[in-house]
Amino acid sequence: MSDNFKKILAKIIGQYINLLSYILPDKALVLAYGFFSEPRNGKLQKDKLPEILQQATLENIKYKEHEFQTYTWLGNQNKILLVHGWESNAARWEKLLHILKKSNSTIIAIDGPAHGLSSGTEFNVPTYAEFINEICKIHSPKIIIGHSMGGVACSFYQHHYPQNHLEKMILLGSPSDFNVLMQNFANTLGLNFRVCQLIKDHIKKRFSINTDEFNSQKFLKNTTITGIIAHDINDNVVAFSEAQKLAATWQKAQFIETKDLGHSMHDDKLYQSIYQYLFEA
Repeated sequence: MSDNFKKILAKIIGQYINLLSYILPDKALVLAYGFFSEPRNGKLQKDKLPEILQQATLENIKYKEHEFQTYTWLGNQNKILLVHGWESNAARWEKLLHILKKSNSTIIAIDGPAHGLSSGTEFNVPTYAEFINEICKIHSPKIIIGHSMGGVACSFYQHHYPQNHLEKMILLGSPSDFNVLMQNFANTLGLNFRVCQLIKDHIKKRFSINTDEFNSQKFLKNTTITGIIAHDINDNVVAFSEAQKLAATWQKAQFIETKDLGHSMHDDKLYQSIYQYLFEA
């Protein structure tokens, strides 16, 4: 399916949802929120795991109605937690893992809601943060590294859950404002204001979250954790300006600007810089 066809199809779906918002708003919400929250990529099959995940100790943790998957590469008492982003899974950390293993740390990666081998069809940050909280109760990592929406989940976690184990946090290609993400989604489908408001009202009712206040700037404002914000100026998924917002608020973080890495942020030089910050500074 060509990119042009996908764009046209998205607009057609968006216009259909817009029409429904006037006559059947509940159905419009179900459709719109489904497109917003259900990942279409990132699932794994246990019998076809990438080799890097096969090398780990796997544990499936039951939490409320969920089951979430963790992968542990055993090392010393220093523990690092890796948190992937939207439409991804724990295997995205393979390149960074090879570098972090030099520290002989115990490294734990997690599959987010509806990703990898974790259960469900819906991804949302509050649930992801609950997963992080559960794994942190078990392992108390000193370091947490999040990519993209995983970075938002990390920021949300450290703000909403009392803890004293975290010392450093690394955010890679991470957005700040929920409303920016919402507007990007609305633009992709061509959704009207009514549909956007339906989604925002649904989130407020379900999670007791005002989306106007749902941003990592707020979550990081008073943190005492030190860390790194790394973002690529050519990121076409999460705008570079989102990282600038985080850097303006999180005073204890170093800001690393990269070029031509895109949204993935996979780069040996960057990963070596992160390693040096974590273990050689």
